[in-house]
Amino acid sequence: MITDTEIKSKGFQLLVRYLGDVEAERFVALIQREPFDYTKWRQDMDEELSLEEISRKAMARRTKITEQGD
Repeated sequence: MITDTEIKSKGFQLLVRYLGDVEAERFVALIQREPFDYTKWRQDMDEELSLEEISRKAMARRTKITEQGD
């Protein structure tokens, strides 16, 4: 199990990688500014998708990221 500090560091690195510095900072500010239940938000976001659709989207995203890295 990794420490809380490592989780925060890795999480922010991912935000910066996919959003860029400015948008990553904005995301953190938005989360801190208002009451936010991440688990509820994620459940609501994928509520209408089937497991197969979620899997397809995840696989497509992974393929896109892998291709960009080549």
